[in-house]
Order: sequence, then C-alpha cells, then structure tokens
Amino acid sequence: MYHEKKVAFVCTHNSCRSQMAEGWAKKLDSDVLDVYSAGTEKHPEVKPQAVQVMEEAGVDMSKHYPKLLSDIPKEVDILVTMGCNVVCPHVLCKHSEDWGLEDPSGGPIEGFRKTRDIIKKKVEDLILRVQQDNL
Repeated sequence: MYHEKKVAFVCTHNSCRSQMAEGWAKKLDSDVLDVYSAGTEKHPEVKPQAVQVMEEAGVDMSKHYPKLLSDIPKEVDILVTMGCNVVCPHVLCKHSEDWGLEDPSGGPIEGFRKTRDIIKKKVEDLILRVQQDNL
C-alpha cells in the first residue's frame, strides 16, 4: 500500500517545464502525489506558450505563477529536476531524479508541445512507481 508522497518539480525559473509537470501531476492523480513546483531564480511569469499547450491538452494553468524554493516545503519525498543543472542543497528529499529535459523556451510552439507530451509520460510513470512503492 502506498502513501501520498510530496513531490517537488524544480528548474531554474519555474516558468515552463516544472510548471507543466505540476499541471500534469495535479490533473492525472491527486490521491498519490502532493504536488509542488519551484525555481531557483525569480521569473515574472509562466511562459504563455507553456500555458497554451497545456490548455490544448485540457490542463488549466491559468492560475499558475512562478514560485521559489522558499515557497515550497523544505522537505519532500521526491525531488524531480528538469535537466537544467539545478542543485537544490536546501531541499531535503528521500528520492531525487533528473528528467534531462531541454528547455523549449525561445523556440517554436511545436517544441513546447513535444516537451508537454514527454512530461506527461514521465509523470504517469512517476505516479505508477509511487503506486507500486517502487522508488
């Protein structure tokens, strides 16, 4: 039997990939994960293209905003970095992994869609591993 796990998706600005991961995790399963996302640096907004492609997939991110590590719990069960060489020495966790995702920012909308779909598969896999107590 699994217990709900606190998961934090972290990248540099919390404006694209980590926001998509938070959106998918909340949409796909709220019973397994207690979901947070944050960045290591301040950023003014979630990238409009990220919001747009998530809305295309039925995930509402209109109320999302960039958060800093100081805005999320200091200790989580699972820390997922997006692939931006972010080191989070002050986020304690039982399990960490890096998803190695390229940042689509500055590129065509198709890059955002591709990243969205990769993140969905990774979140589904994470949920399954938590349900199977396989982390």
